[in-house]
Amino acid sequence: MKNFSLIPTHKLWLIACLLTLLSCQPALTSDQQVSTSHASVDHEKWERLLKKWVSEDGWVDYDGFLTEKDQLEVYLKELAAHPPTEDCGEKQALAYWINAYNAFTVKLILDHYPIESITDLHTIPVVATIWKKKFFQIGSQEMSLHIIEHKILRKDFREPRIHFAINCASVSCPVLRQEAYTAKKLETQLTDQAERFLADPLRNQVTADKVKISQIFLWFRSDFTEKGGLIDFLNQYASVEINTRAKVSYLSYDWKLNERQKQL
Repeated sequence: MKNFSLIPTHKLWLIACLLTLLSCQPALTSDQQVSTSHASVDHEKWERLLKKWVSEDGWVDYDGFLTEKDQLEVYLKELAAHPPTEDCGEKQALAYWINAYNAFTVKLILDHYPIESITDLHTIPVVATIWKKKFFQIGSQEMSLHIIEHKILRKDFREPRIHFAINCASVSCPVLRQEAYTAKKLETQLTDQAERFLADPLRNQVTADKVKISQIFLWFRSDFTEKGGLIDFLNQYASVEINTRAKVSYLSYDWKLNERQKQL
């Protein structure tokens, strides 16, 4: 045991001061802890690229993205090196995984550009789709878009609006936003994506008595009906009040690339 009687008085005074200062430091809140552990993930890099190469109505300039692919790779490396930790808040983790899905999808297209459709990249149609290909790593885990969507986003968060936020690089997909998703804006962003998607006549045609909607609502029906019927869900975000007995049908899904030049 340390014999403090042998320590000079001036050193004892210094030790006492240091201990006092440490004891007076306020404990970090959970938000501050999350912020500290994720300080290296700068979603602003991704947002800058989105603002520059995605139009207001969601079409992507992949030629433009190619000129700054190195900047995209910098952002992807930061994502890969800093996955959400256990002490990370739910909103921050959800925003992280949505951004990761979208950014790695853009990388996938750029790695094979030019292509007509993301489905051109399937190795064996239906059996081995490109979404199941493990072409990137996050932390120590080999990852695919399928893992992010189905094993993380759908399984861990149970938030149906993620289907309006993740973008599969196709015309019929909900549009890619011009901004990154963040914990602070997430609720507003997800609601806006849902409202925007349902109001878009290219992707959904909604009236009070008849709705022709995206096949996303068919493929993931269980996600949208956990707390009620499909019409109940749609009425939370539709611009018109849909009759509970309205006829529901599904539009054909257009898998062509969501490319700006080809849509103008």
